[in-house]
Parts: sequence; C-alpha cells; structure tokens
Amino acid sequence: MRRFVRSHATELALLAVIAVICVFLSFATDRFFTLGNAFDLLNTSSVNIIFAVGLLVVLVAGGIDISFAVAASVVQYLTATVLGWVGGGNWIIGVIIAGALGVALGCINAFLIHGFRIISIVATISTFNIFFGLLMFFTGGVSIYNLPDWLTNRVVLFEREMADGSWAEITLPVLIMVICVFATWALITRTTTGRQLYAFGDNPEGARRFGINTGAMQFIAFGWLGLMAGIAGLVQAHYAQEVVPNALYGRELDVLAAVVLGGARLGGGKGSVLGCILGVLLVSITQNGLNLMGVSPFAFKMIVGAIILAAITLSNTSIERLLPFLKSRRVPS
Repeated sequence: MRRFVRSHATELALLAVIAVICVFLSFATDRFFTLGNAFDLLNTSSVNIIFAVGLLVVLVAGGIDISFAVAASVVQYLTATVLGWVGGGNWIIGVIIAGALGVALGCINAFLIHGFRIISIVATISTFNIFFGLLMFFTGGVSIYNLPDWLTNRVVLFEREMADGSWAEITLPVLIMVICVFATWALITRTTTGRQLYAFGDNPEGARRFGINTGAMQFIAFGWLGLMAGIAGLVQAHYAQEVVPNALYGRELDVLAAVVLGGARLGGGKGSVLGCILGVLLVSITQNGLNLMGVSPFAFKMIVGAIILAAITLSNTSIERLLPFLKSRRVPS
C-alpha cells in the first residue's frame, strides 16, 4: 500500500485537491454541483485533454513544445479547405487529413531540434510565430463558416433531461478524447517505444550509448503531439461549428500548466496519462468555478500563472530539498 501511495503521490494529491475545490464550489454556487455542469466540463475539456496527452509524450521525451495550439489552428484551416476541394468527405477522411497535417508540422519541430541541435523551447517559439504569422497572413484572419454537415452536426452519445427542462449531454468530442487518451497510454506504457521515450527523456546520453535512436525518439514524440494537435483542431471545429484562425491561440499555456501540474517533469523521463488528465480537470474546474462565481477571467490567468510557477518549482525540486530550506526560514520563538 505504501509503495502504491508513493508511486502515485501526484495523482492522489490532485484527486484530493480536486475534491476540496469541488466541495467548496458546490457551496459557493448552486450551479456547479449539477449533472449538466459536469457534462459541460467534460465536453469543453476534451480538446485540452487531447492536447495534453500529446504534450505529455514530448515532455516524457525531455522536450517542450509551445507551438501545438497554433499548429492545430493551421491544421484546422487547411483541413477545412481540403475538405471543400474533395467535396466534403466524412469523419474518417477528416481525421486522416488533420492527423497527417499535424504529424507533418510536428516533424518540422523535430527536424529543427534534432537536425540543427536547437533547444526545443527555442525551436517551438520560432515555429509558433512562423505558423501563426503564415496563417494570419494567408487567411487575413477570415473565419470559415461553410463546413461539411458531418463536421457541424452534433453527435450526442448520452443525454438526460434535467428537472428544469434542460438537457445534460455527452457529445462526440468526449469519445474522440477517450480514444486519444487510450492510444497515448498504450504507446507510453505498453510498447518498447514508450520505454525508450522514458529512457531518452531521463538520460539522453545514456540512451544513445544503449543504442536507442535519439533522432527517432524526437520524431516520434513531436510527431505524436502533431497528430493529437491535428485531431484536437478538428474536434474544436466540430464543437464550435466554425473555423476561427486564432480560436486556439493562447491555449498552450493552460495545457502546459495542467500537464506539468499532473506530474510530468520538464527535465523528461517522468509523467503519466492519469496525472495529465487530472491536471487538465483541475485547471478546467477552477476556471468553471470562477466563471460561475462571476470572477473576472483575468483572475483565472493569474491563477494559471501561479500554477505554472508552482508546478515547475515542485517538478524540479524534491521535497527533501525543500524541507531544509523551509526549516531554515523559520523564525525562532
């Protein structure tokens, strides 16, 4: 039991924090603790969770990427354009096109990082600006509203009428999110490639000496994030029923905060899918609760910034190193 608690300390801590926040919000607002709000949270969190599991793979491999949300916007726009050329298509064709474009953009990052030995955060800051600049330049910031019927039609997987006459629904984005989560979990925990990604992220030089192809690890990690970003972009277009070039702009910091909060180490070699999901849910629940309480959205941005700071500090500083510091700061009585 002690070994289980120690190995899942982050996940258990997140569950405890989420429980405390939910109890507080259930008393602070009468709309939070309802089935409809819970389903809305799940539906609206689907895109961020898809982003998060993709980013998790990059962080496990020792990299960092802040361009994925903008890449998803590019994929979203290109996919809508291509679908118009091919006569509309369907979900299978849409996912294939979006996934392929996302992988291509992810591989551009991997090529820059591995081929030119550029630090991943520097490379992705560059591609973040390049992708977004090109998107806004060629589109002029004009949205696409004429989308295929299959992409705009809501698909309800489960629904229930509430006492006030409203409907609580779980929609298609949740199913796609579950598939992406399971696929990522299988990749990093049930395959040799997943074990190599952890080894490479934990000790790149040791992994290279052991015979692991470091270039392949970069392309797999960033390619997987590109795949998830492409799918997330398509899901966002389905949820919003339109393609807005800057709709996903800025989403990368919220997702990064959630993934690191979920236990992924920025130095690589550590992270779990469960922790990643709980991190996203914690951020989403906090935002939802503040919205229901009428708190300014700017306050949420401050909270996300504090979460990033705390998560990075804790991910790079062990408890054993923090305790002596805390003791030294005590004022003697």
